[in-house]
Amino acid sequence: MSNTTYLIAACLALVLLSAVVALRMLYSRVTEMREQRIHPQSTATSLQMAAKLKNVQAADNFKNLYEVPVQFYALAALAVATAHVPQWLVIGAWLYVLLRVAHSAIHCTYNKVMHRFAAYGASCAVLLVLWVGFFGSLLVKGA
Repeated sequence: MSNTTYLIAACLALVLLSAVVALRMLYSRVTEMREQRIHPQSTATSLQMAAKLKNVQAADNFKNLYEVPVQFYALAALAVATAHVPQWLVIGAWLYVLLRVAHSAIHCTYNKVMHRFAAYGASCAVLLVLWVGFFGSLLVKGA
């Protein structure tokens, strides 16, 4: 397989992580709403939902997966579009995905903030290095 295929596979892995977290969120919301006998209409807005539901880790993590990871998807798209997908970018992309998996696992289970922050911070640092490295390698390639 080519580097491009491996990079796209990393994107797919992150999409699948989002799907798993979405299913976890759905399960936890439905379970809590049934146990607490909360009518779905009483949680029509995020403010109402925050007032009624206590188990929100999966929902919070799901939101996280649509914040910084957008920059990851943009980098992958640019790498594919420019046909510049070096092996170090693929390795870094998979490292980023693994750190996001760790962040989600922590967030959706025992939710120790400092552990979660370590995974989050490390993933952000990896993404920043990938962006700077990609731009620098494009400059060198174009020279």
